[in-house]
Amino acid sequence: MSDRVVPSPEDKDFSAHRMGAFADAVLAIAITLLVIEIKRPEGAELASPHALGEFLWHEKASFIAFVLAFFLLWSVWRRHHILIDEVDRLDRATAGAHAPLLLFAAFLPFPTAIFGHASDNKLAVCLFAATAAALFGCEAVMKEFAWRRAVLNPGVDPGQIRASASASAAVTLVFAVTAALAWVTPSIWYVWFFVPLAAAFGGKLLERVRPEAARVRRAEPAQA
Repeated sequence: MSDRVVPSPEDKDFSAHRMGAFADAVLAIAITLLVIEIKRPEGAELASPHALGEFLWHEKASFIAFVLAFFLLWSVWRRHHILIDEVDRLDRATAGAHAPLLLFAAFLPFPTAIFGHASDNKLAVCLFAATAAALFGCEAVMKEFAWRRAVLNPGVDPGQIRASASASAAVTLVFAVTAALAWVTPSIWYVWFFVPLAAAFGGKLLERVRPEAARVRRAEPAQA
């Protein structure tokens, strides 16, 4: 028997696609703000190719931070887009879980700017990692609500959404651990480049250890 909860009629209040459009707007603005925080060359820094090259090299951490944050937000958008295509209606809990998710997405440009200007600062690394952990943690919770409570489209396997939630949880764990280890060595942020591996393999590992995983995979798709 599946752990999914069939929403009551009064819970079917939120259009998945309207929520998707709102999330698209928030994530698009957040991604745009990332590049605004990168320092621009001025005056003597533009006087010669050598001076400009020195400026760009000095600001390399800002570009690395931008790329990291961009792909984090892009990955959140991509998975959310897939989820919205699988869901017909959102119950109140699933819709409400979007609020903290989008809050941390909108906040991410701030720690990104700090980390970009001080990548060797332990607090800067910790702040970025903690924000990313909160972002993906909220994503995992939102997906947990979705596979348990949302009204899915015909033919959608709730187990697939459940597996995606496990992948988000694995990424959350990586960022949470690096947030703590940043106080030992700020260079721990290099681990973030391997986050896709954590999502792929860590998510599968979490699925194996969660006792009801096999049962969910065999569960019949919810009725729309």
